[in-house]
Amino acid sequence: MKNVLNISKKGFLMVTLFATLLSFANEKAFFSIENDAKRTSLTLNNVKQGNLLSIKDINGIVLYKELILQSGIYTKGFDLTSLPNGGYIFELDKDVEIQTIPFTVLSDTVTFKKDMENTIFKPVTRIKGDIVYVSRLSLSKAPMDIAIYFTGSESISSTPELIYSEKITNTENLSRIYRLSGKQKGDYKLIFKTEGREFTKEIIN
Repeated sequence: MKNVLNISKKGFLMVTLFATLLSFANEKAFFSIENDAKRTSLTLNNVKQGNLLSIKDINGIVLYKELILQSGIYTKGFDLTSLPNGGYIFELDKDVEIQTIPFTVLSDTVTFKKDMENTIFKPVTRIKGDIVYVSRLSLSKAPMDIAIYFTGSESISSTPELIYSEKITNTENLSRIYRLSGKQKGDYKLIFKTEGREFTKEIIN
C-alpha cells in the first residue's frame, strides 16, 4: 500500500509506506540496581562508547551527566540521598533510543520505580540522494509530529519555510519516505516531536 502526496511549491513528494521494524521484544533488562543506606550501585548492560548518562529532576533539569568512555558493562556508585526530596530519573541516551529509570528520594530513602522504566525510540533518518527515509518504533503507539522546513542554500539566505507537516497517531512501527525533488537545490530541516522530546535532522545539499 502507498499514498502519494505532491506539494508543487517545492516539488516535494511524500510516499507513505507501511513496514515492520525489528522487534525489540525479549531483550535482557538493560540495568540493575543495588541499594544500601548511603550508596546506590547502578549497572548498565550493553553500553557503547559515546552514550550519555544523566540524572534529571522532574522538570528535566540536568543534575549530573557523564559520557560513557568504554563499551560493555558500566557500573558506578552514587550517593542519591544527598538530593532533595522529589522525583528524578536516570537517563541513558543511546544511538537510537533513550532509556529512563525513575526514582524518588524521600527522607534519605531512595526508591526505584522499575514498573515505570521506559524506552523511547528515536526517529531514525537515512539519506540517499534526494530521498529521506524515516522510521520510528513506539510500543505505546505514542503520537509523533513531523515538520519539514526548507532552510535555503549557500547562495540565498532564507527564513525557514514549512513545506510539509503531519501528526502520526496510533502507529507502533512507522516508516516514511520523502523525496526532496524541487528544482531549487537547498537545505532542509526535519523536526520530530514525540513523548515530550524534540529531535532534529539537518539535510545539507
